[in-house]
Amino acid sequence: MIRNIVLYPDPVLRQVGKRIETVTDEVRKLAADMIETMYDAHGVGLAAPQVGESLQLAVVDVSHDDECITYLRVNGKEKQLTDICPIVFLNPEIEPHGPKEAETEGCLSFPDLRGEILRPSEVKATVTTLDGETLVIETDGLFARAIQHEVDHLFGRLFIDRMSSARKHAIRGRLREMQDQFR
Repeated sequence: MIRNIVLYPDPVLRQVGKRIETVTDEVRKLAADMIETMYDAHGVGLAAPQVGESLQLAVVDVSHDDECITYLRVNGKEKQLTDICPIVFLNPEIEPHGPKEAETEGCLSFPDLRGEILRPSEVKATVTTLDGETLVIETDGLFARAIQHEVDHLFGRLFIDRMSSARKHAIRGRLREMQDQFR
C-alpha cells in the first residue's frame, strides 16, 4: 500500500525514532509499504518518520545504477547492488569515513527542493534486517550517501540541517512557505 509522505515541518521528522526490538507483522507490512511508496515517489530511500512512524526503520534501493558505487562489501564479502537492494534495515549504527564530498541531494519530505550536501564519501553501516540478521555494509558513492541520509532521518536530522548557510538563506522563502502550508 502506498502511504502518504510526511512533509516538512511535520514534528515527526524531528523525532528520534524508537528502536525496533521485535519484528512484528505490522513492522513487515510497514517495510513493504515503504518500499512501494519509495518506488511510487521515484526515490532511492525512505525512512519510517517520512511516513509518520517514529521508528528506526529505513529502506534504500540504488540498484538502478550499478556505477553509482565503486565497491560494496557485506559482512566482508564483495557484493553487487542487486544482491542487497532493495534493503530494509533496522536500528542502524554508522561510521562515516573518507573525504567529505559535496553532492546534490533531494528529499521526498521536501518536494522540489535540492541542495549541495557535504557528507563523508564512504560508510560502514551495521544494520539489522527484518529476519534478525546483522549486516555490516561497507560502501561508497550514492549507496553510502543514501544510507547516511536515511539514518539522519531516523535520528531527527534533515538534509537542510547539513546545507551551507548560504544555501539555507537562499531557500528560506520556500521553507517558510512549507511551514505556512503545514499550519
